[in-house]
Amino acid sequence: MYSLIKKILFLLDPETSHTISLKALKWCHRLGLTKLFSTKIKAPCEFMGLHFENPIGLAAGLDKNADYVDALSDLGFGFIEIGTVTPRTQMGNPKPRLFRLVNEEAIINRMGFNNKGADYVVKNLKKSRYRGVLGINIGKNKETPLDQAADDYVICFRKLAPFASYITINISSPNTPDLRNLQASAQLDALLTTMKAEQQYFNVEYQRYVPLVVKIAPDLTDDEVKEIAAILIAKKIDGVIATNTTISRDGINESRYKNEAGGLSGKPLQKRSADIIKKLHQHLQDRIPIIGVGGIMDEASANEKWKAGAKLLQIYTGFIFKGPGLIKRLSRTKMSS
Repeated sequence: MYSLIKKILFLLDPETSHTISLKALKWCHRLGLTKLFSTKIKAPCEFMGLHFENPIGLAAGLDKNADYVDALSDLGFGFIEIGTVTPRTQMGNPKPRLFRLVNEEAIINRMGFNNKGADYVVKNLKKSRYRGVLGINIGKNKETPLDQAADDYVICFRKLAPFASYITINISSPNTPDLRNLQASAQLDALLTTMKAEQQYFNVEYQRYVPLVVKIAPDLTDDEVKEIAAILIAKKIDGVIATNTTISRDGINESRYKNEAGGLSGKPLQKRSADIIKKLHQHLQDRIPIIGVGGIMDEASANEKWKAGAKLLQIYTGFIFKGPGLIKRLSRTKMSS
């Protein structure tokens, strides 16, 4: 059924089809129709003090504003990550800003953290009935100077932590100018010091520990990966997501979109992401769980992530191209690995 739906959606502009499909899913959920094809996939695991029904999650970016959490939860994900959420509403970059590379099974996006802001997300989460593991991915507003970025992350943490199973600190999107500079040792150390203090305060004040996760880029050098790993360990960060989209254009040289600015996701990212996970794991040695994401399109690419050292996986582009059935197939790879 999904292959037929995909053919229709792929006739539309990518951003239009994205919106239509999510709104349709939400209406199906309200009418109880998603229960006709929803699946509870049992492959339980425990990481970061959290219980996951299965190790396959939805990556941030699909549901930026928590508009569709309840509907998405019917599809069998072991966890859902929303966002990226910024303190204030942000329109994002001018359109077109989303490009579908069908032959390469890839997407280029330069969305630019388009979202309705933390307060809007809070309103939605107060109404949500979802009780599974919920990650909330946070970032800074575009106009916030880099030396004041920590203020934006703190604002988001304070507003969203009460609703989050974990908070992801996004410092690796290529679509916010200079954001990736926060991965540099001094900046990262300072930012994580601030965020750990917020985490500790929240834990004392509300008697609930909200794990902090850092999302890193796939375009790091070996030395940068080593430095980041050392800081994550020193700051006692709870998890790391590897990786975000890439600025590389390897694997899409024949595409008419190869010169479009933005982050590349999907099949061409698979090897680059797996390599970063492997190098990261060599330094972390299971002291911090790695959530693998990037180019997971089938069982083989999932197995490569598991072997590289990932403990959980997230999908986004693979979900767009392959549909909800991919979740069950990937869960089986973990059970058999």
